[in-house]
Amino acid sequence: MQNYELKYEVQSKKHEVKMPLFKTIHANKHTSIFIWRIEESFDSLFNNIYLNSMSLSRVEKMKSESHQKGFISVRYLLKEAGYTDDDLFYTGDGKPHLKNGKRISITHSYTFSAIIISDTQVGIDMEKNRDKIQRIAHKFVDTESDFLDDTHLVQHLTMIWGAKESLFKIHPDGGLLFKQHLPIEPFSIADKKAKGWIKKDNFYENFDIHFEQIEDFTLVYAMN
Repeated sequence: MQNYELKYEVQSKKHEVKMPLFKTIHANKHTSIFIWRIEESFDSLFNNIYLNSMSLSRVEKMKSESHQKGFISVRYLLKEAGYTDDDLFYTGDGKPHLKNGKRISITHSYTFSAIIISDTQVGIDMEKNRDKIQRIAHKFVDTESDFLDDTHLVQHLTMIWGAKESLFKIHPDGGLLFKQHLPIEPFSIADKKAKGWIKKDNFYENFDIHFEQIEDFTLVYAMN
């Protein structure tokens, strides 16, 4: 077990080392996406970024080093966007927020993490393209089955899942069913964009969905 209390004392005095950002996407003048490829060791990540006491406690409770590294790498992305760990907070539903009122959404998957920051509602997801998604497709695909590309089925399903996950992160109250409440309009892989909806009770709104393939991962972000 790491001695986090001791490291917290060191963190308040250490010099932060700047590490490389994988990619930045400026979706529009109000919206930016920051992507980190996680190649560093846990110690390298942990020892070169500021974490507040609440974040340190969360890291200590994580059983997976992969999750720890994903969590910490997001703090590097915050720094790239001009924020610190103190500028981020979570509400009771687990959703992240920035103290200045800008919208933020966070994702991390295996060796990548990403954040999206905007003046408007946004959601982001990043998924590794894996064959296993075909086994769970029945849990989230409804009318989308009408336009699936059977030749590139894994990629197309991953894009649909990411689109619905991004929309799920936008909805303020939760309780959404992926099949029922988050329909995606027909799109092809080559389009690299789609239209998605949140349809639940009195919340009825559409969003622009954007896709990007990064190595064997699918990045998806939704915004309006």
